[in-house]
Amino acid sequence: MSADKAIWNSLPVPALLVNQNDEIIDLNPAAEGFLNASSKSMLGQPIWDKVMVDSPLEEAFHRARENGTPLFVNDADMGTGDGPPVQCNLQISPLTDAPGQMLFLISSRELAGRMTRGHGVKSSAKSAIGMAEMLAHEIKNPLAGITGAAQLLSMNLAPEDLELTDLIVEESRRIVKLLEQVEQFGNLSPPQKAPVNIHDVLDRARRSALLGIGAHMTMIEDYDPSLPPAEGDADQLLQVVLNLLRNASEASENIGTIRLKTYYEHSFRLRRADGSGQPLPLQIEVIDDGPGLPQDIHGDVFDPFVSGRENGTGLGLALVSKIISDHNGMITVDSVPGRTVFRISLPRAGKDTLTKYQESL
Repeated sequence: MSADKAIWNSLPVPALLVNQNDEIIDLNPAAEGFLNASSKSMLGQPIWDKVMVDSPLEEAFHRARENGTPLFVNDADMGTGDGPPVQCNLQISPLTDAPGQMLFLISSRELAGRMTRGHGVKSSAKSAIGMAEMLAHEIKNPLAGITGAAQLLSMNLAPEDLELTDLIVEESRRIVKLLEQVEQFGNLSPPQKAPVNIHDVLDRARRSALLGIGAHMTMIEDYDPSLPPAEGDADQLLQVVLNLLRNASEASENIGTIRLKTYYEHSFRLRRADGSGQPLPLQIEVIDDGPGLPQDIHGDVFDPFVSGRENGTGLGLALVSKIISDHNGMITVDSVPGRTVFRISLPRAGKDTLTKYQESL
């Protein structure tokens, strides 16, 4: 890889290069993440069809090209049309050695957070989880004593006083449940990877949800029947889908529609700053028609202890993110009122994995 290409791939902000016809002729990995699309699928596309700016920009852009001067646009709402816009700063500069070509650089604090979603858990969040893990066991022991003492007291209380001991028992059990979720987050074992039929996982999750958390939801299957096996841990992926179905059901207050969709995206890759990457062609979407995510947590929903629900623990989506990251996959979310889409991208099972799996049968 040339030094220029290495620098281009290492840019921490989305960067796109357009030709004299306003067509995209190159984009870096950060721009692929912003557009949620591969470089291959974007090349040759009109820039204004793929990058939408809530600002009268095109006339100023063409002046900048004609005069060979840079153009700066601050605090503009930008997006791709597939989700809510993000407030960004846009810098456009002409290339001195390539007449007509223009370089787009997009930056914002919110976008920086969005670009890291689905690739693991932030170090500060990991520290918080680690401290909670250490304390969980020690807290659970005295809570068990408190619960037992409250139950013993209730045996000798008048009926009108039982409400207080019942409250102690109920709240103690709620805290224990939260601590168990913290322990589960920290003690999750590495995935035991094997070829996985994604549709089998989705069907198991759907049947389970319809018997419990999503009993009153309408669930629609929109599957690509030709989808090849994924490489992953079927039980952990089932846990991911169940968490997403639970979130969708609770957000819709158990009245609405959930669509489970799968498809194959040949050109989708997880790109890293050094230019290396891995194909993630298997796409799973969990789509609901609920009220959408609160805007103040939209960029942080995969962080531990972030929740949009009252009394929510904020660990469900953090666990989902950790599992998908351990599978070398990616999870993203786009949410507006009436449509929330959680999209999981996974690698397909390789030939070696398929061979070992068949030999073990």
